[in-house]
Amino acid sequence: MSADPIKIVEVGPRDGLQNEKSIIPTETKIAFVDALSSSGLTEIEVSSFVSPKWVPQLADALEVFRGITRVPGVVYSALVPNEVGLDRAIEAKVDKFSVFTAASETFSQKNVGASIAETIKRFRPVLQRSPVPVRGYVSTAFYCPYEGKIEPNAVVPVIEDLLDIGCVEISIGDTIGKAIPEEVTRLLEVTLDICPVEKIAMHFHDTFGNAIANSSASERMGVRVFDSSAGGIGGCPFAPGATGNVSTTALVRLFEGRTGISLEKLEEAAKIVRPFLTR
Repeated sequence: MSADPIKIVEVGPRDGLQNEKSIIPTETKIAFVDALSSSGLTEIEVSSFVSPKWVPQLADALEVFRGITRVPGVVYSALVPNEVGLDRAIEAKVDKFSVFTAASETFSQKNVGASIAETIKRFRPVLQRSPVPVRGYVSTAFYCPYEGKIEPNAVVPVIEDLLDIGCVEISIGDTIGKAIPEEVTRLLEVTLDICPVEKIAMHFHDTFGNAIANSSASERMGVRVFDSSAGGIGGCPFAPGATGNVSTTALVRLFEGRTGISLEKLEEAAKIVRPFLTR
């Protein structure tokens, strides 16, 4: 393993909480983000500006952004699915936006009610109007709960489209947590032909216990950015059986001395939301 610094993008406040059925109080979310801000993390995905009809848990995105105490040097990001969400995210003074598509047509339809091509079309005006950098998520990059195994040649064109519209970073997601290290290496081999490794982040779920091994495989391929969730909370509401994201604590331990993140502070942050979680 190299000694290069590792950047962890904390997605717990958004990806971790979006699946919870009981609405978590806004002040609890604010306290969660503030605690994470003191841990040494440099990027926190705070919420999502999707329609409250689809993700009611995150209907208070604007209030959360207005309530958090921003720490200099920490990027506070949010998911922005379309121009309606864009306007709200600009109002909230979000530091970085994320757009979200998939490598599986069936998943894209069930997740956002649109084809992959339609999602890219929706994102184009968001990227054109965005005052801040935009990340692109590619979910179901290895397996889809509806279509099964997804081949790398289905993933690469989606990444190319996201780069083409101006995404500065691509987060490649193992949405149902079924990938194994050999599959991660294979996808990265073909991806690195069309995308610099500096623009790639990996987003692993630990459904089958492979997230740490997959993170190690990605690191060996040169990846230095990883998404994770404090306490391993979360999962995708549109992916049956997809349990939690890889735990931030587990990644900090894996990349010991390379993240600048305090395990003690992470645990303090996770304790804030734990009493409200039903999953």
